[in-house]
Amino acid sequence: MRKALMATVVLPFALGHAGAALAQSAPDSQRNANNSQATSELFYMIQQLQGEVRRLQGEVEEQRHLIERLQQQGRDRYIDLDQRILDLSEKVASQPVPEASAGNASSGSDPAPETREYRQPDAAERKAYEQIQDLIRNQKKYDEAISRIYEFIDEYPEGDLTVNAYYWLGEVYLVKPQLEQAKQAFTIVATRFSDHRKAPDAVYKLGVTHDRLGEEEQARRSMQTVIEDYPSSSAADLARKFLESQNS
Repeated sequence: MRKALMATVVLPFALGHAGAALAQSAPDSQRNANNSQATSELFYMIQQLQGEVRRLQGEVEEQRHLIERLQQQGRDRYIDLDQRILDLSEKVASQPVPEASAGNASSGSDPAPETREYRQPDAAERKAYEQIQDLIRNQKKYDEAISRIYEFIDEYPEGDLTVNAYYWLGEVYLVKPQLEQAKQAFTIVATRFSDHRKAPDAVYKLGVTHDRLGEEEQARRSMQTVIEDYPSSSAADLARKFLESQNS
């Protein structure tokens, strides 16, 4: 009888503990499942981030190679342009100086300056020149303008706007500043096209370029040439002001 009574007391107590244990293990299992899922999601996110980092590294490497290629192309282009303007300068220097005619020599007076007739541009040439002007004046894309000027000179040689193109080549080089190239471009206008309307401005800007290069004597000679050869031009007024500032 006593054993039966103890069994009656112990059995509910044991069942209570078992229930409590089962009740406690259920949240633990759910918690473990949640932790496992969170770990899997975190691992997936890390993999995605690693993939994104690798992709960005690949793009950076591609950009680096592209920049290096463009820099090399730029250097090659400048070497080519410098060589071309040097060739043009040599052609101008090698041209023979025209001899005075017999009539002029016998009269003892200075020969009248010969004025050539420059080829006038058609619509396509004028449009190409205006595009160059836009690159220089509005967009400030000087490198592109230099390339386009050389293309223009090659396609439309010995025209009225061709002389303007040579002058603006000097202006762009002066702005960059690439002073030796600017000096060569202005020299072409001043010597090869001395009767053109841009010649006074080119001789004046040649003097400015000499001055910036520290070539003071050459600068003064250029300014004096503007005053003597083109006395009524606006460039001559600028040259006079330059010489006055040097003497003050």
